[in-house]
Amino acid sequence: MKDKLLWVFALSSAIYFTQGIEALPSQGLFYYLKESLKFSPEKIMVISSLITFAWLIKPVIGYIIDNFLNKRAWIFISLIFSMILAFIAGSNHLPLAFLIGILIISSACAAFRDVAVDGIMCVEGKKYNATGKIQSVQWMSISVATLVSGIGGGYIAERWGYKAGFLLLVPIYIMAGIFAYFYRTKDPMRSETASKFILDLKKMFGDKRLLTAGLFVFLYKYSPSFGTPLFFIQRDVFKWSKIWIGGLSTIGTVFAIIGALLYYKFSQKINIKKWLFFSVFVGALASLSYLYYTPATAIAYDIVYSLMCMFIFLMIMDFMAKNSIPGLEAASFALLASISNLALVASNFSGAYLLPLIGLQWLIVISAAASFMCLFLINRITA
Repeated sequence: MKDKLLWVFALSSAIYFTQGIEALPSQGLFYYLKESLKFSPEKIMVISSLITFAWLIKPVIGYIIDNFLNKRAWIFISLIFSMILAFIAGSNHLPLAFLIGILIISSACAAFRDVAVDGIMCVEGKKYNATGKIQSVQWMSISVATLVSGIGGGYIAERWGYKAGFLLLVPIYIMAGIFAYFYRTKDPMRSETASKFILDLKKMFGDKRLLTAGLFVFLYKYSPSFGTPLFFIQRDVFKWSKIWIGGLSTIGTVFAIIGALLYYKFSQKINIKKWLFFSVFVGALASLSYLYYTPATAIAYDIVYSLMCMFIFLMIMDFMAKNSIPGLEAASFALLASISNLALVASNFSGAYLLPLIGLQWLIVISAAASFMCLFLINRITA
């Protein structure tokens, strides 16, 4: 068992590290939109939501991965496309529409890699009752990459701009491809099962446990977003430098890694359903705390909530993995992940809509109240 899981841990770490380091140009892009193009917070929130479109159709991606080629092949394909797109975005000053198009396609490539490695996690994790441990390793890896991109992204944004961030991703994709080459999966190439498409759809959408889990995940994750306005406060009111903002993100990531380590240790011992219930109240109180937002509390919130949020996030991911359908692990887990992503996109859009109408303080209050919408489903979910 240990040898088998070691390979799963290794592959997951490589892919998730790559996914995390892809944030390297993000700070530079944010400042480009905010300070060069003079975009408002709500406009940036809408653009951010558009870029993540592929993550909303992860069930389609999952079905393709479950039925055509194999997971390793899709990882290679997505890495090649990502490398080409990063080189184009980093070598040219593109019109905004083309840049957004590249970001959308790059996001789709990342989604393919994510779904492929998550499919492996569901199959092997459920077999050895280790879904929580594997996901903890995945998110520790992505958090380490976030440490690098938090510090490096701030420095790059301050000195060179977002294009340098894209160019630095090219060798990362090459290294990930080398790692994937040496990983030997027994997942066979197959295309004959594509004829079972209708039966598979009925299996997925006729599974009441999966649908209940999906509704719970959506209601649990949805609340009007106010993160981008806080970022504006840090920059315009607190007068924080780009490097310090990146540094604060890095400090928060260190505590997120601690949260992942704690979940790795306790994932097989906790009652997920009970902990999810209490986490709803914790999340609502955490949202309300942002009504008092000063330079000191901003630092404290980022540190404390980074640890808490990672632990809670991994509980949700573990819950989703345990509710995936045998034989359709990549597609069913991707369906739940897409529902989660849809909730985040809905949060961004609703936050962008409400912010100019009601202001930041009432937006925070509504966001906290929305946390309780999932409570009526707690007794119906299987965890």
